Amino acid sequence: MTKFDVAIVGGGPGGYVSAIRAAKLGLSVALVEGRDLGGTCLNRGCIPSKTLLKNAEVINQIKDAKKFGIQVDSYSLELKTMINRKNQVIQQLQNGINSLLKANKIKLYSGYGTVDNQKIITVDTGEKTEKLEAESIILANGSKPFVPNLPGLNEVPYYTSDTIFDIEEVPEHLVIVGGGVIGLEIACIFQSLGTKVEIVEMADRIIPAEDKEAADYLANELKRKGIGMHTSAKVLELKKDKKTVVKLEKDGKETSLETDSVLVSVGREPNLTGLNDLSINYEGKFVKVDKSMQTNVKGIYAIGDLIGGYQLAHAASEEGIRAVSHILGETHPKDFIMPRCIYTFPEIASVGMTEEQAKAAGYQVKAQKVDLAANGKGIASAENSGFMKIISEEKYGEILGVVLAGAHVTEMISQATSFMYLEGTVEELEDMIFPHPTLAEGMFEAAAKWLDKGIHY
Repeated sequence: MTKFDVAIVGGGPGGYVSAIRAAKLGLSVALVEGRDLGGTCLNRGCIPSKTLLKNAEVINQIKDAKKFGIQVDSYSLELKTMINRKNQVIQQLQNGINSLLKANKIKLYSGYGTVDNQKIITVDTGEKTEKLEAESIILANGSKPFVPNLPGLNEVPYYTSDTIFDIEEVPEHLVIVGGGVIGLEIACIFQSLGTKVEIVEMADRIIPAEDKEAADYLANELKRKGIGMHTSAKVLELKKDKKTVVKLEKDGKETSLETDSVLVSVGREPNLTGLNDLSINYEGKFVKVDKSMQTNVKGIYAIGDLIGGYQLAHAASEEGIRAVSHILGETHPKDFIMPRCIYTFPEIASVGMTEEQAKAAGYQVKAQKVDLAANGKGIASAENSGFMKIISEEKYGEILGVVLAGAHVTEMISQATSFMYLEGTVEELEDMIFPHPTLAEGMFEAAAKWLDKGIHY
């Protein structure tokens, strides 16, 4: 039986990142992956969706070309070519991960691992079983789409985020059950492809965990594009007639939607495969860990979607890095300052607390928002819809949260994240020089307005 310093179960963005970090710090490392290197993010989530969102962005640019004096008389869509390109992107990135594992002398076991309390992992490759032992184990099993027990769901065809990105025909009509991040991004893809999209959400607004102003802004923008919204709506039943019928209850009244296709996107649940022999504690359905990502079993760590929380690829990567640091006897002095991105049209990006969360936490909150309507770069590029909002503690101006809404804001949120990580204040943000013309200078404008020094606001 081969022994390693660290063995990692799961080759997603948490697993392979922590494997490479551990190897670079001199540890012998094994990585166990039963399906595809890169996990959900690379193969069925972040990368496929962003690849197809780029296709959708190009379509939208063609549709809007006339306002820039460019006449496009006709164009056609080739879904098969789009899907092939998506698969090529995945393959290229998988090859990159494989190369990194080899370069760092990480032993890859292709199979499903079962872990026990003695830190022995039994790997089932489908043809044989292998055993390995490690001083420390990091569980990075990831998650899978949660499919609720909706009446009639098993009797109708439906997609999840695991299957929708290999669709063979563009549907005329798509009902998306769930108004969270995944469902909204997929809604934008198919709306651009010409599908009539309707979203059904039980909460009173889409993306209910995010800032209300951002949620309301995004809802209005999506409605303007023709995407239907049914919030505070409960799915009562699905049944197959000539088309799929989705029965809803909203405001005490029943209504029905007839559709070609249904996407179920109501969240994700942890993949607990191979953990039955472990005496680890759970918090609800997720594995319970401490601040160092360690479970109650010494030397066994868990990260990523397995522990719930942010359920973001970059969160899993950072959690894996912190687990490796703890294995080496180090502790991280700071709490997570985790940016959150929604790649819809327009985008939403945020970090830290929402205004509601900051008030609920007992802070004396002062929030300031500036619209991008007068932003020079935004006007020049016809991308001046949106806003930038700073949420701060009132007395000293410490930044508690930032919310950005509009074009390209997912590329700008790291600037706000760095200020929060360094415990920066609104005064320091206002004192920083932002290049002109950029959309990002809206953050300077928001800080200046917060200090009653606004130039254009």
